[in-house]
Amino acid sequence: MLKKIIYIVLVLVIVAFTVYKLKSNKEVAQNRVFQYDKEKPIGVQTLTIKSIKSENEFVYPGNFEPNKESKISADIQGKVVAVPVDLGSSVQKGQTLIQLDNSLLKLQLKTIELQIEGLETDVKRFTVLAEADAIQGVQLEKAELGLELARVQKATIQEQISKTTVRAPFSGIVTAKMTEEGAFAAPGMPLLQITDISKLKFTVNVPENNLSKFNEGQICSVSVDVYPDILQKGKITLVGSKANMGNSYPVQLEIKNTDDIKIKSGMFGKVNLKNDSHTAQIIIPASALVGTTIQPKVYSIKNGKAILTNIMISERIENKVVVANGLNVGDEIVTNGFINLFDGANVILK
Repeated sequence: MLKKIIYIVLVLVIVAFTVYKLKSNKEVAQNRVFQYDKEKPIGVQTLTIKSIKSENEFVYPGNFEPNKESKISADIQGKVVAVPVDLGSSVQKGQTLIQLDNSLLKLQLKTIELQIEGLETDVKRFTVLAEADAIQGVQLEKAELGLELARVQKATIQEQISKTTVRAPFSGIVTAKMTEEGAFAAPGMPLLQITDISKLKFTVNVPENNLSKFNEGQICSVSVDVYPDILQKGKITLVGSKANMGNSYPVQLEIKNTDDIKIKSGMFGKVNLKNDSHTAQIIIPASALVGTTIQPKVYSIKNGKAILTNIMISERIENKVVVANGLNVGDEIVTNGFINLFDGANVILK
């Protein structure tokens, strides 16, 4: 009986100790966890809204594309016997790019030319005989028909021989070479690629609300990122009619390359449009924006609190945005210190 009592007492002591220890550990853990004080002011940097007359340029980035680019293939099949151009070669329209073997075709041409000579002699002889009623007229007709057929065959062979010489369809630069002497060519098989960059296409994607700034035939200044000293004039040839996935529209300009062909296909550049508007606007740093591009917001300071405010943006100017609605002159907005900032938070100026 005594042992039983001792056992029960020990169990109760162990349970009590366990409960005490768990409670103690919980208090220690709670003391170690950082308890964020939502009433504590958050240090921020702010900007007081002013009305500004914008004299900045509107800049739209884009990339250069070749005026013309084509993969060249042969119209007939045959063995490549000569490739007189190489990668990077400048070629002129009509210049020979690839020569296919045409020795067999030339032999066929020689054969048909001999046949034509014989048929022409027959026609002359049969004509004299037919006039003297020495032969039937049908023999003359057959000889004339044979001569005409031989001439058609000659023209066909000559056309095939001409197609064994692959010529440049336009002036440009060889930007890809996919064949060498001894290779086999067939219709539809790319052999060379010719690129014309004497003129270039420059394409930019313009947001919907800025599309009205661009019109076909309009002349714009285009700069090249890698050549800051180059500023070319571009003529707008296309204003897109369908938006892409980013809800912007392609605008394409035609630009003449420099005399030394400095601008290459694939380079990046910018279209620069001067702002002709002299009306005062509310312009804020883009870094002050929070939320999404569809629904931009800023934190306004009112009575010492940060209030999340919806705004409407009319356009972007480099790293700034023009606010069309939601802010007024004199309003104060947060420009830095967004960590832990929330709607209604107390703020203090850094």
